[in-house]
Amino acid sequence: MESIQRTFTFPLIVNETAARLVAAMVACLACAVIVSGFHAALPVLAVGFLLRVLAGPKISPLALLAVKVLVPGLRLPVRPVAGAPKRFAQGIGLAVTVTASLLSLVLHERGAADALLALLVVFATLESVFGFCAGCWLYGVAMRNGWLGRDACVDCAPEKTRAGRNAA
Repeated sequence: MESIQRTFTFPLIVNETAARLVAAMVACLACAVIVSGFHAALPVLAVGFLLRVLAGPKISPLALLAVKVLVPGLRLPVRPVAGAPKRFAQGIGLAVTVTASLLSLVLHERGAADALLALLVVFATLESVFGFCAGCWLYGVAMRNGWLGRDACVDCAPEKTRAGRNAA
């Protein structure tokens, strides 16, 4: 039971480099769905987001590829960042891909599904290329405005950020 609980616990710290690689793969897969029109792949994208929300990189095939193969194989740097904002961002991706799946496969609104996927491509590309995680940014906004408790991410708390900047 403890190993199951450990598996389905999101890590407090994740590797930013691996997260950016996963974002690149998500952007490529979403583009492939748009271009090919193969909307049956949408639930696969959604399940990937669900696995990352539930357990971070521990059971997601894309995350495992990034963490276990690409980062070490390409000798990329490990850049630790707080996990909570990344989990929030994965939750947004889950909501987008589930909605796109329902729009396309249930309601047969493929254009609307493609529009959501295009949005996903934009934000995944922003993260993978420029390191800008819109979900993480939104998480920070939510913390600063008190929509999330200060304990939602101790590494993200405004006081800690200020203290870290002052110490540097």
